[in-house]
Amino acid sequence: MQVDFYHLVASPLERVLPRIAERVVAGGDRLLVVAGDEAQRASLDRLLWTYAPDSFLPHARAGGEHDADQPILIAADTAAPNGARHVALVDGVWREEALGFDRAFHFFDGDSVGAARAAWKALGEREGVERRYWKQDDTGRWTQAA
Repeated sequence: MQVDFYHLVASPLERVLPRIAERVVAGGDRLLVVAGDEAQRASLDRLLWTYAPDSFLPHARAGGEHDADQPILIAADTAAPNGARHVALVDGVWREEALGFDRAFHFFDGDSVGAARAAWKALGEREGVERRYWKQDDTGRWTQAA
């Protein structure tokens, strides 16, 4: 299982998440996007419909009758009725349940650096977990730093 830590410094989540979601869906996989805050889930719902003028990402918010059909599902927890094997933790909170997925994307900003460091350290002691830390360079390009 792979955990990718994305430290959001130069680009906000709203610019990073759609690109990762595009890659997951283009690869034939499904994504669960987890945010504990209702307002953030509503904002992400709008974002995925409108982030680019010429495209959108098909998705839904969890709790509908067609959750199982959604390539991207936005939820409050890590239950994945859409069968996603990839999870994006977008609120800076690490959830141990993410280890049940094939790949987790853990997004954090300056407010949640301490918690991200604690999660990084704890996951380093777990067998079968590959950690990757991504940061942006001066040009805005993401590079793997660890």
